[in-house]
Amino acid sequence: MDDALKIGRYSFTSRLIVGTGKYKDVAETRAALEAAGAEMVTVAVRRVDLSARGDGSMMELLGKYTILPNTAGCYTVEDAVRTCKLARDLLETDLVKLEVIGDEKTLYPDNEATLEAARILVKDGFTVLPYCVDDPIACRKLEEIGCAAVMPLAAPIGSGLGIRNPYSLAFIRDQAKIPVIVDAGVGTASDAAEAMELGCDGVLMNTAIALAKKPILMAQAMRDGVRAGRLAFLAGRMPRKVFFSVITEGASASSPTAGLLV
Repeated sequence: MDDALKIGRYSFTSRLIVGTGKYKDVAETRAALEAAGAEMVTVAVRRVDLSARGDGSMMELLGKYTILPNTAGCYTVEDAVRTCKLARDLLETDLVKLEVIGDEKTLYPDNEATLEAARILVKDGFTVLPYCVDDPIACRKLEEIGCAAVMPLAAPIGSGLGIRNPYSLAFIRDQAKIPVIVDAGVGTASDAAEAMELGCDGVLMNTAIALAKKPILMAQAMRDGVRAGRLAFLAGRMPRKVFFSVITEGASASSPTAGLLV
């Protein structure tokens, strides 16, 4: 089945994108990335030395992955744009996960600043994936600017609260003509599956894997959750039915009784 995730000129067979922070060491990071089966990995430009390429460095670890540099820690348009240009120079990539944070406590994005930075970066030739709130209007405006995908949060970053507003995510997916990738708030595999069952095109996570009691096992669970959710969405679930009285209305048997031989 040809079911690739296509973001701009890029194409991926895995719909799970993972981060690289909060692991106890490089060995655990490596094992978790492999267990997740991800092809694209996001890295915080302001927190990782992208110029280091020796044994044991982050860049050595990520050699076989498509790197999605992110602007975590940026609170202004100017900082975000500058960070993206630095990443492009160091990594020779046009991909960027745009984050312009508006609140230090919740790490909620600044919609106005995100839109302004996205305009600048798209015009400058970047393939922009903006982290944003689960607001259909904001997502529509980001798509109109020319972003290659939108990345609405499911819940606050690092909270693990899961999908707090499935209706907003479903509405965003219904109106979007670009990929919708859930970013932030996923806590376990059922959250990832739910996002995919809503029709979202991918899920990005870090904390849910890195801070699990067994990160490698959780990475495998997330991989399978994303796959299962995608397959369920493509298959199309059965209609929901509500029976007020199985006596008067009758339930719907899994195995029909018509045509029984005995």
